[in-house]
Amino acid sequence: MDVTRHRAGTGRPLAVVGVLGVAATAVVRRHRTISAVASDLRTLSLWLPLFVDNPLVLAAGRRLFDRTSEPVAGTAVSQHEVPGGQDVFVYEPAGRQRPTGALLWIHGGGTILGRPEADHELCSRFARDLGVAVVSARYRLAPEHPFPAGLDDCYAALRWLHHEADALGVDRARIAVGGASAGGGLAAVVVQRAHDHGLPVTLQLLLYPMLDDRTALRRDHGGRGRIAWTPRSNRYAWTSYLGHEPRADEPRRYAAAARRGDLTGLPPAWIGVGDLDLFYEEDLDYARRLRDAGVPVTLRVEPGMYHAAELELQAKVPSMRDFQQAMFDALARGLAGTNADP
Repeated sequence: MDVTRHRAGTGRPLAVVGVLGVAATAVVRRHRTISAVASDLRTLSLWLPLFVDNPLVLAAGRRLFDRTSEPVAGTAVSQHEVPGGQDVFVYEPAGRQRPTGALLWIHGGGTILGRPEADHELCSRFARDLGVAVVSARYRLAPEHPFPAGLDDCYAALRWLHHEADALGVDRARIAVGGASAGGGLAAVVVQRAHDHGLPVTLQLLLYPMLDDRTALRRDHGGRGRIAWTPRSNRYAWTSYLGHEPRADEPRRYAAAARRGDLTGLPPAWIGVGDLDLFYEEDLDYARRLRDAGVPVTLRVEPGMYHAAELELQAKVPSMRDFQQAMFDALARGLAGTNADP
């Protein structure tokens, strides 16, 4: 009995040492990850790993990010129902000289999170600063509504914008489509579908877009995707959206923008992404393929930036203000009929 007690007694300290060792290793790894972030983008929140990989975490994430931002002063906001889709918000600056160009904006959230109300501030700034109309689309979320539900809703919003262009004071020849993260991926596919159906789009504005489900199949991401949107979350999101685990073969048209073989004839693109973003390689590859197909592309790569860093920091950090301003400037050029830089 004495021997048994002795072994049990020594086991507890060893277990504590083991736990502390694992914790210390995790801290060292996180420190190494954060050290790669640009110094002005480092915040205490980066020490907390975030991921979405099951329904319970998703439900909590939806409650956490179920927020509404405030439109900026000097803009009017109205809500409209879209036949065959969901509702949209329309933002219009005071004193707009009609007709103007317009932007269809699609919110992010991995296709599983998010709502257009969260982008009231951003969309109203697009409208105010550029003197244009902005339409922000709501779309059904996965996994409750897998592909093609969300895409169908976003495409219905674009068709509605074209149909209502006269009433909205919009020039049909100057309509851009843009979005962030999953919204950027949906925007890219909406543009492809619009091209195939003869619906004109003048610019695709893709903010760190989620373009390729095959990224979820890779194990080595070169150290990217360790902050904000991780491989773990990405795989869960694509599984939710596609209705099955990501796989090498995905025959359904428009399931993922990067799956399209022929990019010829698509409108000019602006693509912005940080070099620590999980989507960095798929975004650069899509930009290269667009250029190879003769599509004018402006590619903005921000050193030391993780996924969606500007959402929290653009008001405080000059580099994030510059990054976002580059997107505004690209939209202004596109709606003025000036192609993106080759």
